[in-house]
Amino acid sequence: MIEVVCPEPADTQAFAGRLASVLRPGDVVVLAGDLGAGKTLFTGDLAAGLGVDEQVSSPSFVLVRQYLTGFIPVVHVDVYRLGSLNEFDDLDVFELAEEGVLIVEWGDAVESTFPEDHLRIEFVVDRDDETRVLRLVPSGDWVGRDLEVVM
Repeated sequence: MIEVVCPEPADTQAFAGRLASVLRPGDVVVLAGDLGAGKTLFTGDLAAGLGVDEQVSSPSFVLVRQYLTGFIPVVHVDVYRLGSLNEFDDLDVFELAEEGVLIVEWGDAVESTFPEDHLRIEFVVDRDDETRVLRLVPSGDWVGRDLEVVM
């Protein structure tokens, strides 16, 4: 596990941009953390780092949003409102994101359905000063990637 401390929102934004530089088609990024921890904002910054010029908004009610304007397509999913793994399977997000990057908010709820190769990012917020700690938990081929370059 790697921890990235982000005392200011600009630090989180900068980290997302650096992480975007190591993403490649087929990657799966799982975002976990409490409501208001910054998962959607992080996704927007990550997408911007991939060249997406559209405003990224929460897919909470539509479940899936696709952004095709970047260097790599981005499929952004929010599974907070899903009631079962079958509902997640019905979204066919792995097929949608074959040529792009799949980012799943609240992904820890359905992580058992993900391929072994994925990166989990846990958001922990200090409610006193709003510092964010991002805990990167690589799995599969992510273990061998040089994530130190994004620190």
